[in-house]
Amino acid sequence: MHFLDQAKIFVRSGAGGPGAVSFRREKFIEYGGPDGGNGGKGGDIVFEAVAGLNTLIDFRYTQHFRAPRGHGGAGSNRTGAGGDDLVIKVPIGTQVLADDDERTLLLDLVEEGQTAVFLRGGDGGRGNASYKTSTNRAPRQHGTGWPSEEAWVWLRLKLLADAGLVGLPNAGKSTFINQVTNAQAKVGAYAFTTTRPQLGVVRHKNNEFVVADIPGLIEGAAEGAGIGDRFLGHIERCRVLLHLVDANDPDVAESYRIVRDELEAYGAGLTDKQVIVALNKIDTLDDELIAALSAELEEASGAEVIPLSGAAGTGVDWVLDKLLEAIGPDYGKVSEDDEGEDTIEWSPV
Repeated sequence: MHFLDQAKIFVRSGAGGPGAVSFRREKFIEYGGPDGGNGGKGGDIVFEAVAGLNTLIDFRYTQHFRAPRGHGGAGSNRTGAGGDDLVIKVPIGTQVLADDDERTLLLDLVEEGQTAVFLRGGDGGRGNASYKTSTNRAPRQHGTGWPSEEAWVWLRLKLLADAGLVGLPNAGKSTFINQVTNAQAKVGAYAFTTTRPQLGVVRHKNNEFVVADIPGLIEGAAEGAGIGDRFLGHIERCRVLLHLVDANDPDVAESYRIVRDELEAYGAGLTDKQVIVALNKIDTLDDELIAALSAELEEASGAEVIPLSGAAGTGVDWVLDKLLEAIGPDYGKVSEDDEGEDTIEWSPV
């Protein structure tokens, strides 16, 4: 399935149905009077966050959503049927943005099952029975129903993860997430092997948390260099960042600063998040060089540096302990009784 994290769609609620103009005509009943019923309400446009979705690819092929209008009223004071609400199902973490220059945030769906009425359907028009007064006993006017609402909006997906992986291309982020989760991220000996965000669930010391791997950043990513910084939105909600630095880089301190500068240029509070720094790929170095590079990186970052090898598994438990400590030891607690339970996959049926 292709990954798509933004899409533009058109939505329109249903218009209200017209009221009826009708008079009661029954045998042996004189002066029956008006009995036209009101029109039905138009359908609402409703957004719902559902589990099992992690892409907006469906909205590339279906871009127009229109709720049905209300039915007209009828005689015998019968109100027209209301139009059904149109429920648009989106992944958890989807934001609905206005189609303006500022991309104003309109909705933010961050919980499973969360629903929000975005556009309300028009109310039905009044039938002629509602216009009857003591001086207007045979009204022939009626309401045509309130009009619908419509808008072009942007959908933007920000994946929900507890920890985010950042670093230069080929820093070993995909290898690490493959080591600690069941994710099958692509690994290759060339830059930008990862072209879309990857999610994986870590189970460590009877706790579960979600890790997000995003494409690597290079200098100038904020100006569009490389893949750019568009995927940084997927780690805005993370509680902690794991910054991986390749031990084989010519200058590990400079590699660290490049990524930090791009995070600062992006904004959104990424530089304020707690960061765990790890020197990756130490399986290719001796102990003396590892200590020297760790000291250099520690001086540049001002944080403790964890020697790590995602491929060999060295230091992985240490890193997971630090991540779990930052996220919260009781977050995502899993009882031992749940270890053997089968996971039920999401299905739209």
